[in-house]
Amino acid sequence: MKATKITTLLVVALALTIVGTGCRNKPVGVTDIKNKQYRVGENPGVGEGFKLPGETPVTGDLTGGTPQSTKFSNPDDFNQDRGTFAANTVHFEYDSSVVKSSEQSNLAAVSAYMKGNSTIGLLIEGHCDERGTEDYNNSLGERRSTALREALIAMGVSAENIITRSFGEYKPVSAGQDESSYKQNRRGEFVVLTPK
Repeated sequence: MKATKITTLLVVALALTIVGTGCRNKPVGVTDIKNKQYRVGENPGVGEGFKLPGETPVTGDLTGGTPQSTKFSNPDDFNQDRGTFAANTVHFEYDSSVVKSSEQSNLAAVSAYMKGNSTIGLLIEGHCDERGTEDYNNSLGERRSTALREALIAMGVSAENIITRSFGEYKPVSAGQDESSYKQNRRGEFVVLTPK
């Protein structure tokens, strides 16, 4: 009799657990990124070129936006001019890939230049501060570069001339471990690509 009551309670508890789990909108520990779900800590870019530090960084479009260029797919085959847009670096809030309204003037300058020079390419590099896991920061860096790419496309820059790359936390501009340094490292940089 006692065993039957315990069995009945276990069956009821299991049924409530199944029903409660079935009612969730998404699994625990899953984040939506433009209608795609990635588990926390999962790097959707692993199959898309992820390498260890010192090797080729994560590249590709992880957020389902406009497909990447084929013309400038390998930015290392081009001259890379980092000076033209050095003053137009875009900075992001902590753990965010949202382009702030205060950064619109930087995007406008890049957009105007690119629309006036339709034969050159643009590499957008996404960077993070050192907080977070390696995989997460690589993914966040890619989301940041993709957000900038999509904003420029919306401003009329040709999608075929833009490629993105994530360096995650591997190329900080400030080595400090305080909020001032972290702010400088959460950025998107623009690099002009011209034929060698």
